[in-house]
Amino acid sequence: MDTKDKANTESHNRSSGGPEITESTGNVFSDLGFEAEEAANLKVRARLMVRLRRFIKQRGMTQQEAADFFGVNQPRISDLVNKKIDKFSIDTLVNMLTQAGVGVKIDFDEAESSSTSTSRDPKVPA
Repeated sequence: MDTKDKANTESHNRSSGGPEITESTGNVFSDLGFEAEEAANLKVRARLMVRLRRFIKQRGMTQQEAADFFGVNQPRISDLVNKKIDKFSIDTLVNMLTQAGVGVKIDFDEAESSSTSTSRDPKVPA
């Protein structure tokens, strides 16, 4: 068997005997097994944190400069930079982004809005 045939055989063996690949739902936290509500909350917080870290990096701020800018202590910025998502609420992150002059837009998935439309109070306009 020449090298080319051996490589094809090895490639085939790896693809047929390797781990099964599952398509993502679009939310890594949901894929990891978090309940739907917690997964949605974590996804929002993660996106807000990424944007805040980008703001700090683009301006070349040190952690202390970022802390002074946001009116928090340096360890708080360290938590942000080190992705300690459990240390931040959505409210806190939105407030920090607003202070940075970054607009925050809320968007909804169709599947989400259609599933809640049947359970909403008929007296409240959509």
